[in-house]
Amino acid sequence: MERDLLAVRETMSDLASKAGRLQLERRDTLQVGAPKAHVNDVVSDVDIASERLIVDAIRATWPDDAIQAEEGHGSAGTTGWKWVIDPLDGTRNYISRTGPWSVCIALYEGDEARAAVVHEPVAGETFSAVTGGGAFLNGEKITASSDTTLEKALVGVSFQPNVATKGRAGRIVDALLPSVGDIRRLPAALNLVYLAAGRLDGGFALDTNLWDIAAGALIAQEAGVTLGGHGDDFTTALTIGATPSLWPALSTRIRAADPSAPAS
Repeated sequence: MERDLLAVRETMSDLASKAGRLQLERRDTLQVGAPKAHVNDVVSDVDIASERLIVDAIRATWPDDAIQAEEGHGSAGTTGWKWVIDPLDGTRNYISRTGPWSVCIALYEGDEARAAVVHEPVAGETFSAVTGGGAFLNGEKITASSDTTLEKALVGVSFQPNVATKGRAGRIVDALLPSVGDIRRLPAALNLVYLAAGRLDGGFALDTNLWDIAAGALIAQEAGVTLGGHGDDFTTALTIGATPSLWPALSTRIRAADPSAPAS
């Protein structure tokens, strides 16, 4: 079943922007619910309302598509197309007002991501891509950073804040920090799209879910970022990204510091 992916991307961008406006409007009145998987895995009523806004709009236009969404509004489909949604990636930042967050929507055909949007509400930035069409920020094409060396590289760090994953992240950071220019802790989607825009030179994410990285990964790849994990393909257990010239050195150091990562 063919789709006009450029038109789909415009719809995705509009939905992400609407969800972002809702998040800005309701930030002063949000209600935080009980933790999910662990004490640091928090959710607010705004996460849930944002997901409902996006899911309802998708179902109104593509009722037979599958939906995989973080806050539980998913459903099976019959078309071979699947929407992967993180309505608010970076909830701790959003609640605590300590950093950026984003709205993430990806569309898969089978196992392949075909279109993606990551919207950062505060900056009003919308990163997007369709397969084979390049990556864009607010309509302007973006590419990965130019050649740099490991000792100058700015590296993004993302991880789930459970005890085991924090231990893995600590070991990798301990191995990397003396050798790279500096690091930045970011939600996974923004880590990937900042790589796409050349703001970061490399990055890694640990123990994510598909909705955390699906949209950002396609945008990064379309911008020329090299992605992988412990093998040639990135996984939710380990996603490594880097500008092509930096990839050999950065990926080797991360893999060496994380030898027993679980497969996914």
